[in-house]
Amino acid sequence: MTAEIDTPDARGRTRLDRAGRDLTGNPDVVVRDVELLATAWHVLRRTTYDYRRRDGTWSREQRETYDRGDGACVLLYDPQRRTVLLTRQFRYPVYVNGHPDGMFVEAAAGLLDGDDPAAAIRREASEELGVEVGELEPVFAVWMSPGSVTERVHCFAAPYSAASRVGAGGGLAEDGEDIEVVELPFDKALDQIATGEIADAKTIMLVQWAALRGLLTST
Repeated sequence: MTAEIDTPDARGRTRLDRAGRDLTGNPDVVVRDVELLATAWHVLRRTTYDYRRRDGTWSREQRETYDRGDGACVLLYDPQRRTVLLTRQFRYPVYVNGHPDGMFVEAAAGLLDGDDPAAAIRREASEELGVEVGELEPVFAVWMSPGSVTERVHCFAAPYSAASRVGAGGGLAEDGEDIEVVELPFDKALDQIATGEIADAKTIMLVQWAALRGLLTST
Protein backbone atom coordinates (compact mmCIF):
# COMPACT_ATOMS: atom_id res chain seq x y z
CA MET A 1 0.00 0.00 0.00
CA THR A 2 1.31 3.44 -0.91
CA ALA A 3 0.85 5.75 2.03
CA GLU A 4 -0.93 9.06 1.47
CA ILE A 5 0.55 10.59 4.57
CA ASP A 6 -1.27 13.94 4.29
CA THR A 7 -4.74 12.44 3.76
CA PRO A 8 -6.51 11.81 7.09
CA ASP A 9 -7.93 8.33 7.58
CA ALA A 10 -11.39 7.59 9.01
CA ARG A 11 -10.20 8.63 12.48
CA GLY A 12 -8.48 11.80 11.27
CA ARG A 13 -4.96 10.42 11.58
CA THR A 14 -2.11 11.34 9.24
CA ARG A 15 1.51 10.27 8.74
CA LEU A 16 0.77 6.76 9.92
CA ASP A 17 3.67 5.49 7.84
CA ARG A 18 6.20 7.47 9.88
CA ALA A 19 6.06 5.34 13.03
CA GLY A 20 9.50 3.93 13.76
CA ARG A 21 11.38 5.81 11.05
CA ASP A 22 13.04 8.17 13.55
CA LEU A 23 14.09 5.58 16.15
CA THR A 24 17.69 6.08 17.31
CA GLY A 25 17.86 4.24 20.64
CA ASN A 26 19.49 1.10 19.26
CA PRO A 27 22.46 1.56 16.87
CA ASP A 28 22.10 -2.08 15.84
CA VAL A 29 18.68 -1.43 14.27
CA VAL A 30 18.19 0.72 11.15
CA VAL A 31 14.61 1.11 9.91
CA ARG A 32 14.50 1.08 6.10
CA ASP A 33 10.79 1.13 5.22
CA VAL A 34 7.36 1.19 6.83
CA GLU A 35 4.35 -0.06 4.85
CA LEU A 36 0.73 0.40 5.88
CA LEU A 37 -1.20 -2.86 5.47
CA ALA A 38 -4.42 -1.77 7.17
CA THR A 39 -5.63 1.51 8.66
CA ALA A 40 -9.11 0.81 9.95
CA TRP A 41 -9.75 1.39 13.65
CA HIS A 42 -6.23 0.18 14.46
CA VAL A 43 -3.10 0.12 12.31
CA LEU A 44 -1.23 -2.83 10.84
CA ARG A 45 2.28 -2.05 9.59
CA ARG A 46 5.04 -4.05 7.93
CA THR A 47 8.46 -2.66 8.81
CA THR A 48 11.69 -3.53 7.06
CA TYR A 49 14.86 -2.97 9.05
CA ASP A 50 18.51 -3.94 9.14
CA TYR A 51 19.66 -5.69 12.30
CA ARG A 52 23.26 -6.15 13.44
CA ARG A 53 23.53 -9.57 15.03
CA ARG A 54 25.72 -10.39 18.01
CA ASP A 55 28.46 -11.73 15.71
CA GLY A 56 28.63 -8.35 13.93
CA THR A 57 26.90 -9.38 10.70
CA TRP A 58 23.88 -7.50 9.37
CA SER A 59 20.61 -9.09 8.30
CA ARG A 60 17.53 -7.64 6.59
CA GLU A 61 14.37 -8.35 8.63
CA GLN A 62 10.63 -7.70 8.27
CA ARG A 63 8.08 -7.58 11.05
CA GLU A 64 4.36 -6.86 11.09
CA THR A 65 3.11 -4.85 14.06
CA TYR A 66 -0.45 -4.24 15.19
CA ASP A 67 -0.89 -0.79 16.74
CA ARG A 68 -4.08 -0.33 18.74
CA GLY A 69 -2.73 2.32 21.10
CA ASP A 70 -1.84 1.81 24.75
CA GLY A 71 -4.27 0.67 27.43
CA ALA A 72 -4.94 0.55 31.14
CA CYS A 73 -6.58 -1.91 33.51
CA VAL A 74 -7.45 -2.04 37.20
CA LEU A 75 -7.99 -4.71 39.83
CA LEU A 76 -10.69 -3.44 42.18
CA TYR A 77 -10.67 -5.14 45.56
CA ASP A 78 -12.69 -4.84 48.76
CA PRO A 79 -10.29 -5.50 51.67
CA GLN A 80 -13.12 -5.82 54.19
CA ARG A 81 -15.16 -8.45 52.38
CA ARG A 82 -12.14 -9.96 50.55
CA THR A 83 -13.72 -9.69 47.10
CA VAL A 84 -12.60 -8.50 43.68
CA LEU A 85 -14.74 -6.81 41.05
CA LEU A 86 -14.28 -8.07 37.49
CA THR A 87 -16.08 -8.00 34.15
CA ARG A 88 -17.52 -10.74 31.97
CA GLN A 89 -18.08 -10.12 28.27
CA PHE A 90 -17.97 -11.81 24.89
CA ARG A 91 -14.52 -11.70 23.25
CA TYR A 92 -14.55 -12.99 19.67
CA PRO A 93 -10.75 -13.42 19.34
CA VAL A 94 -10.64 -15.92 22.22
CA TYR A 95 -13.82 -17.62 20.99
CA VAL A 96 -12.32 -18.26 17.55
CA ASN A 97 -9.13 -19.58 19.15
CA GLY A 98 -10.45 -22.31 21.41
CA HIS A 99 -12.32 -20.64 24.29
CA PRO A 100 -15.54 -22.61 24.83
CA ASP A 101 -18.04 -19.75 24.52
CA GLY A 102 -15.98 -16.56 24.32
CA MET A 103 -17.43 -15.20 27.58
CA PHE A 104 -14.27 -13.88 29.16
CA VAL A 105 -13.72 -12.86 32.80
CA GLU A 106 -11.21 -10.05 33.21
CA ALA A 107 -10.29 -6.89 35.06
CA ALA A 108 -11.83 -3.65 33.82
CA ALA A 109 -9.69 -2.29 31.00
CA GLY A 110 -9.67 -0.06 27.97
CA LEU A 111 -7.59 2.00 25.58
CA LEU A 112 -6.19 5.33 26.72
CA ASP A 113 -7.81 7.22 23.82
CA GLY A 114 -5.70 10.29 24.49
CA ASP A 115 -6.09 10.27 28.27
CA ASP A 116 -3.31 9.60 30.75
CA PRO A 117 -3.47 6.03 32.13
CA ALA A 118 -5.04 6.98 35.48
CA ALA A 119 -7.77 9.08 33.89
CA ALA A 120 -8.45 6.37 31.31
CA ILE A 121 -8.92 3.61 33.86
CA ARG A 122 -11.16 5.78 36.03
CA ARG A 123 -13.33 6.27 32.94
CA GLU A 124 -13.37 2.55 32.15
CA ALA A 125 -14.16 1.54 35.74
CA SER A 126 -17.11 3.91 35.73
CA GLU A 127 -18.42 2.71 32.37
CA GLU A 128 -17.85 -1.01 32.85
CA LEU A 129 -18.35 -1.52 36.58
CA GLY A 130 -20.22 1.56 37.77
CA VAL A 131 -17.47 2.30 40.29
CA GLU A 132 -16.08 5.70 41.20
CA VAL A 133 -12.41 4.90 41.78
CA GLY A 134 -10.55 6.66 44.58
CA GLU A 135 -6.83 6.33 45.10
CA LEU A 136 -5.08 4.28 42.43
CA GLU A 137 -1.92 2.25 43.05
CA PRO A 138 0.25 1.82 39.94
CA VAL A 139 1.34 -1.81 39.82
CA PHE A 140 3.25 -2.27 36.55
CA ALA A 141 3.18 -1.35 32.87
CA VAL A 142 3.68 -4.30 30.55
CA TRP A 143 3.74 -5.33 26.92
CA MET A 144 1.44 -8.34 26.63
CA SER A 145 2.42 -9.63 23.18
CA PRO A 146 5.78 -8.06 22.28
CA GLY A 147 6.28 -10.16 19.17
CA SER A 148 3.53 -8.42 17.22
CA VAL A 149 1.41 -5.98 19.25
CA THR A 150 2.76 -2.55 20.22
CA GLU A 151 0.26 -1.98 23.06
CA ARG A 152 1.63 -1.27 26.53
CA VAL A 153 -0.88 -1.89 29.33
CA HIS A 154 -0.72 0.25 32.48
CA CYS A 155 -1.98 -1.87 35.37
CA PHE A 156 -3.42 -0.45 38.59
CA ALA A 157 -5.08 -1.67 41.77
CA ALA A 158 -7.63 0.21 43.85
CA PRO A 159 -9.94 -0.52 46.77
CA TYR A 160 -13.68 -0.30 46.36
CA SER A 161 -16.69 -0.60 48.63
CA ALA A 162 -20.47 -0.59 48.34
CA ALA A 163 -20.34 3.20 48.63
CA SER A 164 -18.08 3.55 45.59
CA ARG A 165 -20.46 1.62 43.36
CA VAL A 166 -22.42 4.57 42.02
CA GLY A 167 -23.77 3.11 38.77
CA ALA A 168 -24.87 -0.10 37.10
CA GLY A 169 -21.88 -0.42 34.80
CA GLY A 170 -22.33 -2.58 31.75
CA GLY A 171 -20.23 -0.58 29.29
CA LEU A 172 -21.35 1.61 26.42
CA ALA A 173 -24.03 0.12 24.18
CA GLU A 174 -23.02 2.46 21.35
CA ASP A 175 -19.58 0.83 21.40
CA GLY A 176 -21.13 -2.64 21.20
CA GLU A 177 -20.39 -3.39 24.85
CA ASP A 178 -22.59 -5.71 26.93
CA ILE A 179 -20.60 -6.19 30.12
CA GLU A 180 -21.65 -8.18 33.18
CA VAL A 181 -20.29 -7.05 36.54
CA VAL A 182 -18.80 -10.04 38.38
CA GLU A 183 -17.95 -9.89 42.08
CA LEU A 184 -15.90 -12.83 43.32
CA PRO A 185 -14.41 -13.84 46.65
CA PHE A 186 -10.67 -13.43 46.28
CA ASP A 187 -9.99 -17.10 47.01
CA LYS A 188 -12.47 -18.09 44.29
CA ALA A 189 -10.68 -15.83 41.80
CA LEU A 190 -7.43 -17.62 42.63
CA ASP A 191 -9.15 -20.98 42.19
CA GLN A 192 -10.54 -19.90 38.82
CA ILE A 193 -7.04 -19.07 37.63
CA ALA A 194 -6.03 -22.65 38.48
CA THR A 195 -9.07 -24.12 36.70
CA GLY A 196 -8.73 -21.89 33.64
CA GLU A 197 -12.04 -20.10 34.21
CA ILE A 198 -9.98 -16.91 34.45
CA ALA A 199 -7.58 -17.02 31.51
CA ASP A 200 -6.90 -13.33 30.88
CA ALA A 201 -3.21 -12.53 31.30
CA LYS A 202 -3.51 -9.06 32.85
CA THR A 203 -6.13 -10.30 35.32
CA ILE A 204 -4.02 -13.30 36.34
CA MET A 205 -1.02 -11.05 36.88
CA LEU A 206 -2.95 -8.59 39.04
CA VAL A 207 -4.68 -11.27 41.13
CA GLN A 208 -1.37 -13.03 41.73
CA TRP A 209 0.25 -9.69 42.57
CA ALA A 210 -2.49 -9.06 45.15
CA ALA A 211 -1.89 -12.51 46.63
CA LEU A 212 1.83 -11.90 46.89
CA ARG A 213 1.26 -8.52 48.51
CA GLY A 214 -1.19 -10.02 50.98
CA LEU A 215 -3.82 -7.37 50.16
CA LEU A 216 -6.69 -9.74 50.81
CA THR A 217 -5.20 -12.10 53.35
CA SER A 218 -7.79 -13.64 55.64
CA THR A 219 -7.62 -12.67 59.29
